Amino acid sequence: MGKVKALIACILLFFLFGPVATAQLPGFEYIIEGQAGFTPSGKLPFWLRANQNGSIPLTGPSVGFIGSIFKSYTKTKPGKVDWGGGIEVRANAGNSSHVTLIKGYLKVHKGIFEVKAGRFNQISGIVDSALSTGAFSISNNALGIPQLHISIPNYYQLPFFDKLFSIKGSYAAGVVGNVNIGLTEYVNHVTAYYQQNSIYLKLGKPHWRLSLFGGINHHVMFTDERKVYGPYFTLNLPQIFWYTAIGKTYYPPDLTDSVQAPLVSKVGNHIGSLDMSLQYEFDGVRLLAYRQNIYDIGAIGHLANIKDGINGISLTNRKFVSKKIDWRKLALEIIYTKDQAGHYNSTFTTSGDENYYNNYEYNNGWTYQGLNLGNPLLSSQAYTRSGLAIDSLQDYIIDNRILAFHAAIEGSVKNMYVIAKLTYSRNYGTYGTSPEGHSHGRTFFPPKYGQFGEISELSGYLEINKPLKNNINISAAIAADNGGLYYNSIGLLLKLRKSFN
Repeated sequence: MGKVKALIACILLFFLFGPVATAQLPGFEYIIEGQAGFTPSGKLPFWLRANQNGSIPLTGPSVGFIGSIFKSYTKTKPGKVDWGGGIEVRANAGNSSHVTLIKGYLKVHKGIFEVKAGRFNQISGIVDSALSTGAFSISNNALGIPQLHISIPNYYQLPFFDKLFSIKGSYAAGVVGNVNIGLTEYVNHVTAYYQQNSIYLKLGKPHWRLSLFGGINHHVMFTDERKVYGPYFTLNLPQIFWYTAIGKTYYPPDLTDSVQAPLVSKVGNHIGSLDMSLQYEFDGVRLLAYRQNIYDIGAIGHLANIKDGINGISLTNRKFVSKKIDWRKLALEIIYTKDQAGHYNSTFTTSGDENYYNNYEYNNGWTYQGLNLGNPLLSSQAYTRSGLAIDSLQDYIIDNRILAFHAAIEGSVKNMYVIAKLTYSRNYGTYGTSPEGHSHGRTFFPPKYGQFGEISELSGYLEINKPLKNNINISAAIAADNGGLYYNSIGLLLKLRKSFN
């Protein structure tokens, strides 16, 4: 019955988007896409599922249909209000079936400000948005959290000092929905909410070749903590909203009470990164070099986990020609998250190891509807081999200590668009499955469920896209995994896409 429903949804989407698309209303773009996939092993390779904004094919033989309508901003006079939006729906049929709202949002633009409401793609922080393995805080891996998002989306040049300084920033509030709660006697699930804020500064005049960037992003998942901790928690919901927004520590009114003392903590599950980068405009190439210093529970304030981060170089060919053999963009990344301020000789922090993406209160950690919100190289049990050591009482993300090398390239071969990715990683589990064990202050708790060891993994991806007449594109993608972290697998995905604009 589920497969029948998905096929019916495909037909309805075709009849919905087809006639509307032919109308071609000004400013609108309409896209219909059909996909056919096959993974002989029954396991989806990493690069067919990672950084897809939750738009993922099924395993085994499967078909998918995607229909979307988007309205971009039009070129209006400065200071005028402009609006846009979009909706994208995916229907899958195969060994199971489902229909997913991938995007659904409205946006309004006036001057330097933009307001967006709904579900949309989002990357938080400075990385190569097209070829990176993913930003640490919010990547384009999971579905977007429904939210109200207010921002200065593009760098605004401040008028003083001959436009030497530019700024951009954002604030958002949203609803995560129902999440599982652990380590409490009062509830086992609650409705969780989301807040995000960021500020970034650019140093460089408009005519300079060199520009420097730096900034911070902060994200938090929280709930009405009174439902979790009962009468021992005294903040009301508006106060919780404020504490989570600024990352303020909560101190119970009576710290002499042994029950209340452990409640001294940040409210909610916080995560973010401190970013820095430089960009240089050569005559024919744009260079972007970036670094994301990551934080989870406060070690970054002591520089205790300063070794951890995402390091990348991106090169963009400013003279790219699509009708011959040429490269458009190249990206290289090194991702290191093995330190986490969790070694015996790490700089002392009262909170102990960071345990990235895991949380003692929120059982599913930094995920949304089962998918990692941040960099997908940090893996959950859902996508890894069975039999690996897992700290089952605490860790949802079972592999967050990694060293990874990543290379990706975009280009053309005689009017065919090509993208290739190759990622090699060494994986060490979590501190809960490492010799040191998890820690709190200077106390270490030896692993109880075995040790993860060192596991290598290699993931590759190749896609070729051929534009045809009448805004039709046909493409084929192949991906493969080999190693000890994921099941060895290979997958093929064929796509046929038609756009109207």
